[in-house]
Amino acid sequence: MSTPMVHAEGVRKHFGKLEVLKGIDLTVERGRVCCLLGPSGSGKSTFLRCINHLEKIDGGRLAVDGQLVGYRQQGDKLHELREREVAERRRDIGMVFQRFNLFPHMTAVENVMEAPVKVGSVSKNDAREQARELLARVGLGDRAQHYPAQLSGGQQQRVAIARALAMRPKLMLFDEPTSALDPELVGDVLDVMRQLAADGMTMVVVTHEIGFAREVGDTAVFMDEGVVVEAGDPRQVLVDPEQERTRAFLSKVL
Repeated sequence: MSTPMVHAEGVRKHFGKLEVLKGIDLTVERGRVCCLLGPSGSGKSTFLRCINHLEKIDGGRLAVDGQLVGYRQQGDKLHELREREVAERRRDIGMVFQRFNLFPHMTAVENVMEAPVKVGSVSKNDAREQARELLARVGLGDRAQHYPAQLSGGQQQRVAIARALAMRPKLMLFDEPTSALDPELVGDVLDVMRQLAADGMTMVVVTHEIGFAREVGDTAVFMDEGVVVEAGDPRQVLVDPEQERTRAFLSKVL
């Protein structure tokens, strides 16, 4: 049996007195797509941010490709890694946010090549060539010299995906990547994500796109109030859910 790409055991997270994650158990096998669904405030995005240690967990264990996220174990105790060590492990995890967070003073190709040059010690020429290939991969080969302000929201999000792929991650995290887009721009972004899935990229996707989850997801996970209510094959969870909370949510979004 190969090591899961993501393995969470009893993951807890609180902000002050508010417990946002109440013991999340979840496994994502490599090469699979896991879609996290649920109402706002259910803990989906917080859990996603815990996977690459943008948020520190307060309990449980969380590992990516067999390595604890943000910690090392010595004996029966966990010790937090230094920020430099966390950053090194984070290179293997690409993340795409709701907002595109592109550098406005850089062209699309410059945005994509920035991290490999600054963090990955790749030469500018090699990084530029790779960036152009990635932009072509997301359907923006003809927009390499455009600045973010010259691109639509959907195009900016595709640049953001290319930028995340530039570090050659083994895992991609998507935090509602289409929620800030006009409806007519959503399809192009989802098409890129479909192709990534077809290419075998391991993905954890927080989304309200039920059709995408049903079509592309290998696992659908419905979360509510900081717990996993139901998880399984999307065609089961999204078509004939077992839990009333899942049924109630789907009745409002379908």
